[in-house]
Amino acid sequence: MKLAEALILRSDLQKRIAILKDRLIRNAKVQEGDNPAENPQSLLNELSKNLNELEIIINKINRTNSNTIIDNELCLSDLINKRELLGKKTKILRDLVEAATIQFDRYSQKEVKFYSTVNVSELQKEIDKISKEYRETDTKLQGMNWNIDLIE
Repeated sequence: MKLAEALILRSDLQKRIAILKDRLIRNAKVQEGDNPAENPQSLLNELSKNLNELEIIINKINRTNSNTIIDNELCLSDLINKRELLGKKTKILRDLVEAATIQFDRYSQKEVKFYSTVNVSELQKEIDKISKEYRETDTKLQGMNWNIDLIE
């Protein structure tokens, strides 16, 4: 199995678990004299099976990410962390640009005037640069996922 296939399986399991949780909650109680639409014990058994399967696939993915060396220095986990941090930095800078952008909603000269404390134009250039690096890193990871065999 390729790493990408394992990642798809992990995603499917996470969705299935979320659906099972919703189904369990919907069937957790019924009005006196009624029966639940689904057997909660069967749902709990299915949930347990899916959680066990998820644990196994996550362990295999983590082992693969930690033991796969790329570019003769970084492991796949390092590249994933880099992508995640680039995404976080981009989000923070975008939020900062949004907060710093001056909106002219004064109705009279007596109202308080606000000034931006950061250079929005420079921040936007930085966001563009980081976004490009994020896309390149993500593309590299996506391509590698289809070439790397999952470590059992």
